[in-house]
Amino acid sequence: MIILIPLSSKPILMTITQLKYVLAVAEHQNFTVASEHCFVTQPTLSMQIQKLEDQLDIKIFNRSKKPIQLTDIGLKIVEQAKTIVDESNRITDIVDQQKGYIGGEFKLGIIPTIMPTLLPMFLKTFIKKYPKVNLIIEELTTEEIVKKLSDGHIDAAIAATPLENESIKERVIYYEPFVGFIPENHRLYSSKNINPNDLELNDILLLEDGHCFKASVLNLCKAFKKDTSSHFHLESGSFSTLVKLSKENMGMTLLPYLHTLDLNETDKKHLREFNAPAPAREVSLIYHKSQLKMQLIESLKTVIDSIVRGAISFNDVKIISPLEMKKGA
Repeated sequence: MIILIPLSSKPILMTITQLKYVLAVAEHQNFTVASEHCFVTQPTLSMQIQKLEDQLDIKIFNRSKKPIQLTDIGLKIVEQAKTIVDESNRITDIVDQQKGYIGGEFKLGIIPTIMPTLLPMFLKTFIKKYPKVNLIIEELTTEEIVKKLSDGHIDAAIAATPLENESIKERVIYYEPFVGFIPENHRLYSSKNINPNDLELNDILLLEDGHCFKASVLNLCKAFKKDTSSHFHLESGSFSTLVKLSKENMGMTLLPYLHTLDLNETDKKHLREFNAPAPAREVSLIYHKSQLKMQLIESLKTVIDSIVRGAISFNDVKIISPLEMKKGA
């Protein structure tokens, strides 16, 4: 695609490809790395960017800096280039939508605490039902997901909501209650059910920083005015490790409901549900408000809805925000 821009009565020719090269260098701050991501040689990429700079009679990049930096005018050009490239990509989406075609590349991000339980439930069914879709799945934190949705690097994502981001649309898939995993020597082990005000942060094992489920647990305790100033003596990157540590009587932990389904019968004896309304996380399919691949998004949601409905169905819950509470809140 060629764009013709009149500038001071002099027509300027530029291509979408040139703009994509500019965006790649701006993102990676390195011509060689950018060329690898664009699947072209470094001289080809450099030549096209230089040609664009010559036509515009400006410098987009300051090549004397390491890593390469955008010039002041380059910053403005990159912002406009993002819009142009995004809109050009949507032409195909518009045509597919009009034809009712469900296929092509679809990039999906999923947060780590949802990926291992939800993905195996729907992936095989979705691939079988929509064989023309090239589904590319990436495990990402919520922060990474929001950035990649905004930058157009992924089409949709599955994450805990609400995110309170005006640019992101959220479609709720299910509500997933928190479940306590209590070791035998713990004060709550003899309880049939537990309440949020039973929790004490000092003996709860949590995920490491960066997991929104940790923020949800912290928010749950803050809501009941528990002291959250002390640090946890143990944190881990996975729920399976938290379960193992808990069984060693290192403390209790909280698990999302779906993570409890694959526990063996011995471990399930340690589970304690919350009294209603149970604290829970809201899990949604999210996408940028300008997204046009709506047929793919609707198809994915329909498949997930049909499968998850049989595995998890809770309505009497209290949604706990995945967003980190501000101090004093």
